[in-house]
Amino acid sequence: MKLTTKGRYAVTAMLDLSLHGDKGPVSLVEISERQDISLSYLEQLFSKLRKQGLVNSIRGPGGGYTLSRDPDEIAVSSIIMAVDENLDVTNCGKAAGGCHEDNKRCLTHNLWMDLSNRIQSFLDGISLQNLMDKRELLDVSKRNNKQAENLINLPINGQ
Repeated sequence: MKLTTKGRYAVTAMLDLSLHGDKGPVSLVEISERQDISLSYLEQLFSKLRKQGLVNSIRGPGGGYTLSRDPDEIAVSSIIMAVDENLDVTNCGKAAGGCHEDNKRCLTHNLWMDLSNRIQSFLDGISLQNLMDKRELLDVSKRNNKQAENLINLPINGQ
């Protein structure tokens, strides 16, 4: 299994939304600035997250995104799967019968299927709330907030 930036950024953005959503909708611009993720990339991710029912979008001034349910009800695995990440480490393409063209399983198929299942179970057992409850996460979040505020307050054209 290789978790790409798509899955990592989706979890990071959802965690940011969880941390800052108590004050109302959070804009993707804010998440982009705090987490240093491209705005266009976030737009793509949040389109998928919205279609999977993990976030709600609010239009208009003061709009943005909110979680569709409580952070303790959103598993990390559901975020990763919502953005089309594959947690299968078999490289067998989820073949029901086999891994090869002749429909036979590879020698280590069961080993990799067991690993895939354990990874899935591990990520199923971690919610956004579990992550938010970690003290070191709050320290990182505060640092990112300060960095984003400093960028916003930079003088423009020497003014």
